[in-house]
Amino acid sequence: MSDQLERLAKLPLRENLRGIEPYGAPQLDVPILLNVNENTHPLPAAVSRAISEDVSAAATDLNRYPDREFTELRERLAGYLGHGLGAESIWAANGSNEVLQQILQAFGGPGRTVMSFPPTYSMYPLLASGTDTTYLAGARGEDFGLSAQSAADQVAAAAPNLVILCSPNNPTGTALGLDVVEAVYEAGRASQAIVIVDEAYAEFALSGTRSALTLLPGRERLIVTRTMSKAFALAGARLGYLAAAPEIADALRLVRLPYHLSAVTQATANAALKQVDALLATVEDIKGQRDRIVSELTRLGLKPAVSDSNFVFFGGLEHSSATWQGLLDAGVLVRDVGIAGHLRVTAGTEAETTAFLHALEALVSSAPKTDSGHDS
Repeated sequence: MSDQLERLAKLPLRENLRGIEPYGAPQLDVPILLNVNENTHPLPAAVSRAISEDVSAAATDLNRYPDREFTELRERLAGYLGHGLGAESIWAANGSNEVLQQILQAFGGPGRTVMSFPPTYSMYPLLASGTDTTYLAGARGEDFGLSAQSAADQVAAAAPNLVILCSPNNPTGTALGLDVVEAVYEAGRASQAIVIVDEAYAEFALSGTRSALTLLPGRERLIVTRTMSKAFALAGARLGYLAAAPEIADALRLVRLPYHLSAVTQATANAALKQVDALLATVEDIKGQRDRIVSELTRLGLKPAVSDSNFVFFGGLEHSSATWQGLLDAGVLVRDVGIAGHLRVTAGTEAETTAFLHALEALVSSAPKTDSGHDS
């Protein structure tokens, strides 16, 4: 055990936090970073200028607390989402992870449970631990799919207090049909389960994929979470948000920290939403590179999943650990999500995608033949 772990073990840490590793992906100094699903396109110069101007204006009043209700931001987010939503149905925080944490603080806690369906976003069990909510791992099919019947049966049997459905799912990239969301919502009626649909990658969805935003009317226990980190290329700004019945926002006001969204964060997000068309101009290019990755990996004899996101999850690797390391040696960092024979790659710019594909093709053509996952 390292000195750091020994020192940690001596602290009176909560028992449910002992032995847990913090969330994290490798932060390495390599030329091409395709491991954390960022939008790798730089902000358009006009957007950067607009954000700088609005942040500079906000800086003149930093001696005062920000708008606690972030009124302008909620109005702009409601306008962006559409679907007849008003500002009263919007809530925001410092990244969608904080939004999820606040939901668990309000509706989870000791003696309560939250269910999701691995493989999925690895923060869900960590958020559960942090809020002392018992985490229940549901099951997916062998192809990592989740049917409405299976999901509903599992929710009905477990009677969780909360259910998190990731759509498009991370790490697989596949979106859920709305029949799954509807079935889970009905199955959770007996336990009054809060159902959260995490749509962090919604802007990258394939044509015809419908958002759970369309299901909100009449469903007061349904929450749809989004982020400005991905399609908006604002990962560094840390702004996540949700749409739900107004009483959900009222519940989160009970647990949010005072003035939790800084004036700088609000100014950045508001400026970005004024420039939404320019910011989202890269989305179609990213989707094109994603589809190119799927096509090329198929040509190489690998097994990419159909993706509604800005990344591709692919299998068929005999040695995923060696492939991960080989790509890193070639200057390309992708994500090993701990599933043997599989890796995940972000769809980057055309040049980044080309570098990844060339490096992978060279590795696949010379790969040895057994596997173990690489723990990242």
